[in-house]
Amino acid sequence: MNVTSVANELIPLLGGKENIVSAAHCATRLRLVLQDDSKINKSAVEQVEGVKGCFSNAGQIQIIFGTGIVNKVYAAFIQVAGISQASEGDVKKLATQKLNIVQRAARTLSNIFVPIIPAIVASGLLMGTLGLVRTYGWANPDSAIFIMLDMFSSAAFIILPILIGFTAAREFGGNPYLGATLGGILTHPALTNAWTVGSGFKTMDFMGMDVAMIGYQGTVFPVLIAVWFMSHLEKQLRRVIPDALDIILTPFLTVIITGFVSLLFIGPAGRGLGEGITFVLTTLYEHAGWLAGLLFGGTYSAIVITGIHHSFHAIELGLLADKSVGVNFLLPIWAMANVAQGGACLAVYFKTNDVRVKSIAIPSALSCLLGITEAAIFGINLRFVKPFLAALAGGALGGAWVVASKVGMTAVGLTGIPGIAIVQSSSVLTYIIGLAIAFGAAFTIATVLRYNTDAE
Repeated sequence: MNVTSVANELIPLLGGKENIVSAAHCATRLRLVLQDDSKINKSAVEQVEGVKGCFSNAGQIQIIFGTGIVNKVYAAFIQVAGISQASEGDVKKLATQKLNIVQRAARTLSNIFVPIIPAIVASGLLMGTLGLVRTYGWANPDSAIFIMLDMFSSAAFIILPILIGFTAAREFGGNPYLGATLGGILTHPALTNAWTVGSGFKTMDFMGMDVAMIGYQGTVFPVLIAVWFMSHLEKQLRRVIPDALDIILTPFLTVIITGFVSLLFIGPAGRGLGEGITFVLTTLYEHAGWLAGLLFGGTYSAIVITGIHHSFHAIELGLLADKSVGVNFLLPIWAMANVAQGGACLAVYFKTNDVRVKSIAIPSALSCLLGITEAAIFGINLRFVKPFLAALAGGALGGAWVVASKVGMTAVGLTGIPGIAIVQSSSVLTYIIGLAIAFGAAFTIATVLRYNTDAE
């Protein structure tokens, strides 16, 4: 493939050089911000050699090339287009300006929680390991190895407000280290551990107000709201404090004011918000049962198209951190929706006679089994519409199964086959059965439905 020719062919299909604001790339996709998205000839772009799909998401035009190819195309593209090299972060900032308020909020939450996912995944895997050790009696609960594994598995949740404080402050434009400090205040040892509050807690009298000495270990919303307040306060203080005193007074005033406001008002309100969301979800889970799974599993992929699904990480972490719940019962549903897209995509492979569509369908279907659905959704299923609808049906059936079977996960971020690693040990078999139901149902429905499978 001549990447220079591909770049030259793409330029006019994107509305010309003057329509291209910025370009970057990730592992598989060329990510573009355009002045006017309506000028793109999407169907023609998808016919360009090497292109496996083209879609608009989060204010960006994303053209799928695949690993190893995209960076070569990108190098040729910026040279032909005459634009400067931009980081993926720069492109995201430009793209964010084109989003509506709901999409911006979802994108903000994604930027805050995605960097934390590796720590939560590690904790989830350690919880699974600890569960096996406990179930099969491989170690005495009083032994050093058991105690240390328990420490390792719970550490990320104990300091979760500190992790969120750091990434949230960075996203909101505040000092990340002040954000982490605020997270430390909310989890200070002087406060009763939020997970053992049932054994009693103290209150303090602060200017006639009773302040409950309860920590916020493992919580999400209190520190999120507090850091948002802190970041805005810090910006305002920097505007009025003289430069010579800024390094001393701004951090001091930011921490002391935000600390008081957080412990007195934001913390309790944020805890109430988190508990309210958890109550609603657990009530649906317990009482609506498989109907809730049917609904969530059947709509998740449609939500993915909007980009709003990024905000779900905050809710999932709230479920994991809440000791009364302790498991992520949403992620197995999302996993069913993801693999269902793979089943429908594979059906297109067998139905189509178009060599180009076949070449895209197989790797796209396989990537869904690993939890990566963009190529299948935007490159194949949405193009022919009915396969996407078949995938929604498969996701609904799989979602109903995992909810009815009470499948839970111990972390966030992993779906499909890799998700097996964070499924509770007692639910691994039912999770695998759910994957088979979702994939098989989507494949069958997409095979039976009649539609034109030749690329336009």
